[in-house]
Amino acid sequence: MQVVRAQYQGRLKAEQAPEKGDPKIEDFRFDRMEIAGSLGDLGTLLPLSIGMIILNGLSATNVFFTIGLFYILAGLYFRIPMPVQPMKVIGAYAITLGMTPNQILSANLEIGLLLIALGLTGTIRIIGNLVPRSVIRGVQLSVGVTLMIKGFKLLAGPEPNLNLEALGPVPIGMIIGCTGLLLTFLLLDNKRAPAAIVIVGAGLATGALMGKTAIGVNLAPGVHLPSLLPYGLPHPTDFYFAAPLVLAQLPMTIGNAVIANTDLAHSCFKGKAGRVTWRSLSVSQGLAATFSFFSGGIPMCHGAGGLAAHYRFGARTAGSNMIIGGIFLALAVLLGESLVNILKLLPLSLLGVLLVFAGAQLSLMIRDMTSRTDMFVVVTMLGIALAFNLAISFASGLILAWLLKSRWISI
Repeated sequence: MQVVRAQYQGRLKAEQAPEKGDPKIEDFRFDRMEIAGSLGDLGTLLPLSIGMIILNGLSATNVFFTIGLFYILAGLYFRIPMPVQPMKVIGAYAITLGMTPNQILSANLEIGLLLIALGLTGTIRIIGNLVPRSVIRGVQLSVGVTLMIKGFKLLAGPEPNLNLEALGPVPIGMIIGCTGLLLTFLLLDNKRAPAAIVIVGAGLATGALMGKTAIGVNLAPGVHLPSLLPYGLPHPTDFYFAAPLVLAQLPMTIGNAVIANTDLAHSCFKGKAGRVTWRSLSVSQGLAATFSFFSGGIPMCHGAGGLAAHYRFGARTAGSNMIIGGIFLALAVLLGESLVNILKLLPLSLLGVLLVFAGAQLSLMIRDMTSRTDMFVVVTMLGIALAFNLAISFASGLILAWLLKSRWISI
């Protein structure tokens, strides 16, 4: 009992860590490594965002303006690199089911208010203290391996926006992707030519040279400002339709974007991550999702995979948030709806390369799992996540870990 109480108090102390980190470490830096790190999570951010714009009819101006603003605000508050990603369950189902813009916005408001309530009432702290470390590691490994699988699929898949489909029997995407993998391995820790800058720059150049449409044809430069409630107010049936997706998203957000991300932030940034707590991440994501309801954006979160990507490609300060947030804000305002035509220049295979390395970085978090029972929980959660989804994996991992701890079962 004393051991359990000590563990609880230790985790509660970490959760309530002081907001200020080591004053000797910069909060904001704007160099090549920060630029490279800021681009590290594009492989997660762009496919779902562009998919919801093209297939669900969301406004590119509103979506990327909201993403850019959230990046900047998150950096200003947390003072470390803080990812901004689409909520994957809602995003994937929105594309698969052909949800209307107002159904997506209804999901934004529902999950936003839920996360704010969990944070402000302290319920998220109760939940967090009930989650064993083995379950956190299981979430991180499951997300990491899922990112790597998605990355390799993109790497080996078709390139719909390029003129050239193959060189002989070899798909052009595989050639571009394997070249990108090799370049990334060679440049991963290179500060003069950071890997992410080279990969994204080479990708844009490849798209400009080999793309199906000339880059300048579909651009509409000007001043494009987002509008509030661009699709009108949702109907009550929209909220009813979105509710099951929100309930499916919630365990994934709590497990990955709150608990696992807090653990990863403190592992990577130590005292500088003082503002990163279960409560602050829950409220931050809740505010972002609620704001997205009014601004016509996508449901957004702080996924642990995104933090791993930013960190692996060089981001060490909140300057990376200012950089990528500023880029998206500028592109949204200056190009409006035609912004998508710029983003579609990036070959999918190179976005896959970014996902592979982000997933590998996150998966390595399990290296502190040394006991047989902890590793059993971790690998079981991975299997369940690959067979079903992360929400079921998270719930199953909790049950399994507590059954093992209480000695109801043994392995």
